[in-house]
Amino acid sequence: MSFFTSRWVEAPGHVAQRDSHLLPSGFRAAGVAAGIKPEGLDVGVIFSDRPDTVSAARFTTNARLGAPVIVSREAALDRLRAVAASSGCSNVGDGQRGIDTARGMQTAAAEALGIEPVQVAVASTGVIGVELPRDKVVPGVVAACAELGPDAETFSTAILTSDAGPKRACLEVALPGGTVRLSAQAKGAGMISPRHATMFCFVQTDAALDAATIELLTGVCVKRSFDRISVDGQLSTSDTVVALANGASGVRVEPESPDELALGEALDALLRQLALEIVHDGEGARRVGRVVVTGGTDVVEPVARSVANSPLVKSALHGGDPNFGRILQAAGQVWPPGDPFIVDLEIEGHQVVSAGDVVEPAPAELVQGDEVEYVLTVPGEGGETEVFFSDLSPDYVRFNAEYSS
Repeated sequence: MSFFTSRWVEAPGHVAQRDSHLLPSGFRAAGVAAGIKPEGLDVGVIFSDRPDTVSAARFTTNARLGAPVIVSREAALDRLRAVAASSGCSNVGDGQRGIDTARGMQTAAAEALGIEPVQVAVASTGVIGVELPRDKVVPGVVAACAELGPDAETFSTAILTSDAGPKRACLEVALPGGTVRLSAQAKGAGMISPRHATMFCFVQTDAALDAATIELLTGVCVKRSFDRISVDGQLSTSDTVVALANGASGVRVEPESPDELALGEALDALLRQLALEIVHDGEGARRVGRVVVTGGTDVVEPVARSVANSPLVKSALHGGDPNFGRILQAAGQVWPPGDPFIVDLEIEGHQVVSAGDVVEPAPAELVQGDEVEYVLTVPGEGGETEVFFSDLSPDYVRFNAEYSS
């Protein structure tokens, strides 16, 4: 089965798919059951054997930060070699005790792997506002370090919470200078928007990069993927993306080279597909929408977010109802007061509204598929953006009504 399942992600021609659980050369991973969750794997570690590994990271911009984010942001983010992650409790809102637990995870991984604590990022996901048991998570990190192996199957399972299943891929990328591998493991299904989600994504490549190059590629690709998704309009306290490059392939990617462009294209496609898998998961989602907005540079982003996060638009999407009035209402509610609101709207390529007037309602069959596209043109020039969003289902409401601390 192809990893690139969305029509909104084009698989680059120089990319070949490998078994999703595989890792690039020089990386090892493991997941173990530490007892944080009632059952199943809940602590994982991923590690680069190469001392010259370079890295980049991105975190949530929520003012309410989880302890793992606080600790990880203080790490050596350009030379990380490991990530220690846990699921079942997000370690948010536990004060100094939570910080100490996150640092305990970091220190335990560093000692077991023979690296500096600042070369370890930590991440935790799950319920907010309860204690992450240190007597379980720290031994779990040590146990995972002892079981490291050449694939990410157990690791990618250990980071899941409400996900329907693992989100992961391994790609072989034919660069002009040689072939490298690129892999990633992600999690996320709810509390998604607007910058990342309650999500993790850990990326590995055995290409040799400068720290500045992996920083640039990670930043650009995250902006085009995890920054563009919404399930429920809720910005998480714990979002974490970490990318590691260890050079084990021997293929050097120079800045501003054809190799950098080709690797960037592969990373972009990888992260966009993983981001869409998060939205498709959506804790009961049936359909995914893509809203594209063109117009003035200052208005396209708030308009797109307002449409993507509207419970009325999302409910219509779930029901397969091409209710364009809800789309225009959501766009209009964030429009600058007094400015003319003369718009065009297409649903799945069907012109519904032209210059603010109804042309022809979209047939219902246009919005019955798994993916539905809305294109909105608003006044102004120079701006264009997109947001991918899930529908609003009874299953989502039921799940989050019953999800308790």
